[in-house]
Amino acid sequence: MDDHFEILIDSNHNRRGGYVFEVNPLGTQSDGLIVEEQGDTNGGDFDRGWDGVWTSEARVTRDGWTATIEIPFTTLNFTHSSDVVWGLNFKRFIRRKNEEDLWSAYRRTFGITKVSEAGDLQGIRDIGSGRLFIVKPYGLARYDKLTGQSPLFPVTGGVDIKYGVTSNLVLNLTGNTDFADAEVDLQPFNLTPFKVFIPEKRQFFLENAGIFNFDIGDQDQLFFSRQIGIDPITGQQVPINGGAKLTGTFGRTEVGVMEVDTRSSGPNPYANYAVARVKESLWAGSYIGVMGIDKRSGNVLDSFNQTGGVDTRLIFFKDWFVDAHMAGTRSPGDPSGASDVGASLSYRSNWLDGIVERRKIGPNFNPEVGFIERTDSNETYGDLTFKVRPEIKGVRELQFEGFILHAPDTHNEVSTQEWQNTFRADFQNGAYSDDDIVDVFTQRITTPLHIYKNVFIPNGVYNFTRHQLTYGSGQDRRFTYNFFERFGGYYAGTLNEFRVGANYRATEKFSISASETWDRFRLPLANGNFSVVLASLQGNYSFNRFLTFTSLIQADTSNTQAVSANLRLRYNYRPDSDFYIIYNVGTQFASIAPANPPQIRETRFAVKWTYSFAP
Repeated sequence: MDDHFEILIDSNHNRRGGYVFEVNPLGTQSDGLIVEEQGDTNGGDFDRGWDGVWTSEARVTRDGWTATIEIPFTTLNFTHSSDVVWGLNFKRFIRRKNEEDLWSAYRRTFGITKVSEAGDLQGIRDIGSGRLFIVKPYGLARYDKLTGQSPLFPVTGGVDIKYGVTSNLVLNLTGNTDFADAEVDLQPFNLTPFKVFIPEKRQFFLENAGIFNFDIGDQDQLFFSRQIGIDPITGQQVPINGGAKLTGTFGRTEVGVMEVDTRSSGPNPYANYAVARVKESLWAGSYIGVMGIDKRSGNVLDSFNQTGGVDTRLIFFKDWFVDAHMAGTRSPGDPSGASDVGASLSYRSNWLDGIVERRKIGPNFNPEVGFIERTDSNETYGDLTFKVRPEIKGVRELQFEGFILHAPDTHNEVSTQEWQNTFRADFQNGAYSDDDIVDVFTQRITTPLHIYKNVFIPNGVYNFTRHQLTYGSGQDRRFTYNFFERFGGYYAGTLNEFRVGANYRATEKFSISASETWDRFRLPLANGNFSVVLASLQGNYSFNRFLTFTSLIQADTSNTQAVSANLRLRYNYRPDSDFYIIYNVGTQFASIAPANPPQIRETRFAVKWTYSFAP
């Protein structure tokens, strides 16, 4: 992470969310949203799915660096013109000190996401209307070839429209949606009997995505947009005819409505998805909300799936959090046991974090447009982390964590159990260590677990213990590295996981990163002694601020065709308008299914043009 400067603008002054604009010394821009004082799912300051039109210029001098930023009122969808009060905050991150400075919201547990702690900007008067209205058509020509099929040469086009219905309400429309320019997934190798969570990367679904968040525990989500337009088993794209999304606020009420229509493709029949989300703000960071999801499909055996839920977050005394939800699903046959109920109490401070959680998931709870790791589970979870900042040279913080998960099925039969003790150290230069002293598992396998080629873990109850060592070097150098070693028992055998990664920024314009993971299995099965290697090499070159080239080469020896590649040239010839040349061999989107199903390999060459304008 480079030095950078962030501006938070809460133009509605609702003290719950706002726009964030970020720039670094090289003039690289990034932007996004904060919704209900939450950043992104990866721990970042903001949800980067929103993409606004603004300009900036940065300059490095002998005394440091400066930046000039111009943000049009239209980008903020701002129409009020008198007696305006905005929430405002600033953040600077200084890489060489690994230091974060905030103008307001100074506590370490706050950060810039704590919009309710932002300052006020007064005196904005007599400005013109800034109603948002952007039309963005695209044209696409490509060569497509799937394994075992004849090549195709489609030429197509579509359009995206963004319109500010009011200053607090935005309508997004998309027709014949294309995601050729979306980032390629890093290919996972799943060692567990559960699904793999892979974040959304497609622009239409990323924009204002925080409004549709409905957390139901760990990474589980009542709504998971990757279930739309991507086959969850093969990772292949399912064509989208079009969609509409309305997001925004009415006073203290936050709303999100979405409808997307997909056409049939391969094993995927046509489908229509409708999603509605409403959240009523109670006090800073607290809300109560409801969500409804309706899926209609051309599959005669699964013609519909409906999901509904109620959730709340209540914050007391700034450090105490109560989260609770109730959800249910309906499918053909109306099976019983289709509910999910849970609640947690957590505490966060500079020296202690803790959480206690209870959750019960029925065996037939089936949110087809959501993400859920396991069903038929009666979970109890507890986690406690102590944090100290000792007066030891070079050491910033030490953490000692312990957690326990007890998750039998709803008939109280053993299913999943884990307890772990962890030690972490964060150093002043950004280096870190993350070590699992002990990680003890109990896991029941009810369906033979496919690991590799013709190797399956048989049904049964398994007990094993693993350990982990992790170290990452200081982040204030051109060359950084990290390594990860996890070893110990694994389903009646042993597994050694070793991963090493390195990043090198040769110049301001060129950077390269590489990683390799070696999994060495020793299992008491036929063909149970084998190794799997996953590797990636990524390069980035910026000819200037507007012309960039990125490449990603991956290898996975668990597949018969182990190497994949993605090459992308992007020319941002005007704000929010791009020209792409893309070459991809392999799979753009990875499967989220358990048991490492085989992937369909594709070869694709695409040329895409987009042009954004305000009518």
